Amino acid sequence: MILQIHTVDAHVGGQPLRLVVGGAPRSVGASMARRSDWLRRHADYVRRALVLEPRGHGDMLAAQLTDAVAPGAHAGIVFMGAHGYPPLSAHGVIAAATIAVERELLPSRQDAGGEVPLTLDTAAGTIHARVRAHDRGGVARVDSVAFTNVPAFVHAAGQSLRIGTRELRVDIAYGGLFYAIVDTEAVGIPLSASRLPDLRRLAADIVSAANTAIEVHHPAVPSVAGVAGVVFTGPPQDPEAHLKAVTVTGGGAVDRSPGGTGMSAVMSVLDAMGLLPEVGAFVQEGLVGTIFHGRVAGRRQVGERPAIAVEIEGTAWITGEHTFLLDEDDPFREGVG
Repeated sequence: MILQIHTVDAHVGGQPLRLVVGGAPRSVGASMARRSDWLRRHADYVRRALVLEPRGHGDMLAAQLTDAVAPGAHAGIVFMGAHGYPPLSAHGVIAAATIAVERELLPSRQDAGGEVPLTLDTAAGTIHARVRAHDRGGVARVDSVAFTNVPAFVHAAGQSLRIGTRELRVDIAYGGLFYAIVDTEAVGIPLSASRLPDLRRLAADIVSAANTAIEVHHPAVPSVAGVAGVVFTGPPQDPEAHLKAVTVTGGGAVDRSPGGTGMSAVMSVLDAMGLLPEVGAFVQEGLVGTIFHGRVAGRRQVGERPAIAVEIEGTAWITGEHTFLLDEDDPFREGVG
């Protein structure tokens, strides 16, 4: 038997998303966290086949739209990475919203300002997006997507970690996932593609050390716990950008986009230090030179911690429509690894 899974692929700032649009079972559960867990327990072959080699690669991200959970939401979205089911992906939201509008996957329409509002449930919380589109020959084309992320906050500033024989100080902050934020000058590794192997190795060491040194959990979202990755920051090359950042997960996956969840975490640290621009956008550059624009859309409280609601804006491009074949006789039907 050969199973067919249909996807629409896109990239945001150089980082891919593979959106499942047919052929895979729909996850069930009363919350998005439970739906992610349902897929993990009952249909993990979908993630493995689409994300891992030979159909994917270690930095690939896939996603599936589901029925909404929260009242008024258009849909839910489950993310699937090489090492599991991350609760949220900013570039994934931008790409999925773009695909949904251009392929008319969700019942939505433009408002009076010419934008398409979309509300998406994620395991990290509900996301409100504004899809900026124009009509091209009767077909909607998306120019950009701006969405208000879940509240971002600093969990621990100046946390000391022992990495091998040296001590390293990091800021641990949340922007949809928990990150250790590190100045690249402190570790002596430039933010270039040629040094990705070094950044991957160091990120794994930092994540392990952080999760050993400190207990990290979200006070309002029990399913979100532990440091998931590292945001390496450094000086930008783009004169418009305030900062360059490269996000690397503990499993070694690299985000080539400016990294919206990591960007939200970085902005929360800068805000706590009084270094975030008061007026206008905060601009962050990614590994391959692309940029996201961010701004503080409001102030919140998460438990006892002050937080900021960050709006992130970026652009996605659809790169292909695919029919993947999972042959039961194929030894790598469910991917390698």
